[in-house]
Amino acid sequence: MNQKICMSIACAIALNISLYGDDLGKITVSSTTIDDRFKAKQNEISTTATLNGEKIDKAHIENIQQILNSIPGLTTEVQTGDSLKLHIRGVENQRYMGEKPGVAVVIDGVPVFERTGKVNIDLDNIESIKVVKGGASYLFGEDALSGAVIITTKKGANNSYNSFGIETGSFGYQKLLARAGFANDSINTYLQVSERKSDGYHEKSDYNTKYLNSKLQYYIDDNSDITGGIELSKRDKDSHGTVKGETEAQNNPKSIYNGTGDRDYSRKYDVDLGKYFITYAKDFNDNGNFLFNVYQYKDDTNYVSSPIKYSLAGAKITSEDAYGTYNDQFQIQRGAKSEYRTTSNKIATLLGIDYRANYYENKTNILQDYCTRLNSAGTACFGDSTKVYAGTITGDDETDENVIALYGELKYVLSNELSITTNGRYDHISYDYNDILKNMKIDKSFDVGSYRIGGAYSLSDTRSFYTNISTGFRTPTVSQMFAGDIDPTSTKVESNHDLKPETSYNYEVGIRGSNSLFEYDTALFLIDRDDYIMANVGQYASTDPSNPLFAKTKYENIGGIRNKGLELALNTNKNKPIYFDVAYSYTEAKFTQYDNFNLTLGNSYGTYKTASTFTNPATQYTIEHYNLTGKLVPRVPKHNLNLRTNYNFNNDLLLTAEVNAKSKYFADEMNKIEIGGQAVLNIMASYVTKIGGYKFDIFAKVDNALDKFYYNTARSSGDANSDGKFDAEDLSITVNQGRTYTAGLSVKF
Repeated sequence: MNQKICMSIACAIALNISLYGDDLGKITVSSTTIDDRFKAKQNEISTTATLNGEKIDKAHIENIQQILNSIPGLTTEVQTGDSLKLHIRGVENQRYMGEKPGVAVVIDGVPVFERTGKVNIDLDNIESIKVVKGGASYLFGEDALSGAVIITTKKGANNSYNSFGIETGSFGYQKLLARAGFANDSINTYLQVSERKSDGYHEKSDYNTKYLNSKLQYYIDDNSDITGGIELSKRDKDSHGTVKGETEAQNNPKSIYNGTGDRDYSRKYDVDLGKYFITYAKDFNDNGNFLFNVYQYKDDTNYVSSPIKYSLAGAKITSEDAYGTYNDQFQIQRGAKSEYRTTSNKIATLLGIDYRANYYENKTNILQDYCTRLNSAGTACFGDSTKVYAGTITGDDETDENVIALYGELKYVLSNELSITTNGRYDHISYDYNDILKNMKIDKSFDVGSYRIGGAYSLSDTRSFYTNISTGFRTPTVSQMFAGDIDPTSTKVESNHDLKPETSYNYEVGIRGSNSLFEYDTALFLIDRDDYIMANVGQYASTDPSNPLFAKTKYENIGGIRNKGLELALNTNKNKPIYFDVAYSYTEAKFTQYDNFNLTLGNSYGTYKTASTFTNPATQYTIEHYNLTGKLVPRVPKHNLNLRTNYNFNNDLLLTAEVNAKSKYFADEMNKIEIGGQAVLNIMASYVTKIGGYKFDIFAKVDNALDKFYYNTARSSGDANSDGKFDAEDLSITVNQGRTYTAGLSVKF
């Protein structure tokens, strides 16, 4: 076993050296969608950042946002719990209703997009996190508009330890973990189980997440191995605790329910996830390697939605559990990928093939009787058309998605200082949609190419300049293309069979380097969105289709967004008694084309009124039109800063103080409601010592140590309370939970 490990380390060292000349050895490609065995950041033409598992373990995080803050340009949307949405460089911050995030997330070669638009990650089983910024569809295909997050779970003989751990904290937070590992000359393996749960700070925000992980790596010979892994996850989570309006946020920040029938639109999530994969790897001495990966990712998500207000008898319903729809969403992502890489003194290549066979299923039915609207007297339903009955099946459809893609990379050394890299990928994507309820079948296919080209120039042995142009793409969804076909009797929606995929163009220049005191990486970037898919009435906006002034809602390639900015990562020498980690980003995101946004003011169920004043907002409404071209994209602070100060008190005790700060931002697309910036202080003490054959890790931390009041999220796009005006009382807000304590103990042996 020791011989095999030493050979692997020797190969890795030989392949990771930054080299340009004949006397300096081999060069390698840095791209992969399977297993990041070759690393060559000095030659990398895109901005990348890597966090190792040891750093993640030492951070003792409850959700991955708490560690990803250390990567400039990467932000997350967390309400409560351990699931979140990832954003890179402000892309897709304007969307918040479960759409894809514009970031490819891959764990052990497996794409892990969930139906909620969020991603669930086992924080206790991470070997490394690599973030690739810029368009990354040249590697990962669909939805890698702004980059990719590649997570590798723990494996190898150094992870075959035994351990157990326990953590406890504010609001009923608990974590339990147990792990058993084994290694010999032929195999290494482990089994790990864990549970995280919390009552939550907000009303109805409790969660409970259980994981089972296991991995087996078998060494076929000195140059090849096969690895199999399984991850099972069971997550129960209630609402995220949104309140309506600033008054409620200030006076009752925990509550989603104030007695007037205001409730989160969706609640009571029950999520079962299963990830399985097998990877075969073979190294050809120091000339390259071959990887083959097969996987399956299952996501079975159930939840309730559509809070109801009126019974069939016309009575007002205020129960917090009064929901009308049960949703069952099921998906299976299956695939196989293969990569072959070669290395030499002048040229390195990668050739890959990616096949995916994905299946999506949606079923909805009515939970209980209700009516959608009362008559003008408020005493009964507004006719039979507003009556809805329990057991009614309102949706039953399935979609088969098939992808076949070829991709590759070529890296060529022009001189001792200069190398160029080019990537290309071609995707053929086909959709077969079957609406069982309506007995309707629709198919559509796309052929999309994506690329990256750039170069790296060595300014010295420790500094290099890099630049690149890269692209990302996203294909239209079935509902965007065929809304009118799916619901032919609707007066509100219309199909658009000719929608084109939207494309992002990423331009980047940067410089990275190091010396005896610190290492740094800084970059300027610009991202342009082309053929951006947007509803012709505006994102989340509404119109009155019965009024001749307004047409049906239709998705078109009519939008545009430009994101530009600067990023800086700086890390000082960790061997010093005091060391610092700095992550700063400046991001400006603007709509370059958004000329038709329609804001409904007042009760949209009432009578359309052309005047700008309201005599009775409860029964009348107006629609205001806006051209939002040039407006800032909501929820994108221009400035984000993460500063960590670490003090090695002695060999065992580490003290850390962290400041997370961001500037003000707008909560809405019209830039009417501004949310102030904030700075939050977190502190932690960690004590690690060995006694006999046991390694003890004891920690205590305080997040938001100064008990700062601020909003985790604040968003709005319309007159939510139908009072005839758009202001801060229409915001949907999740208030931060304030000062939080956590402490724990883990033992490895």
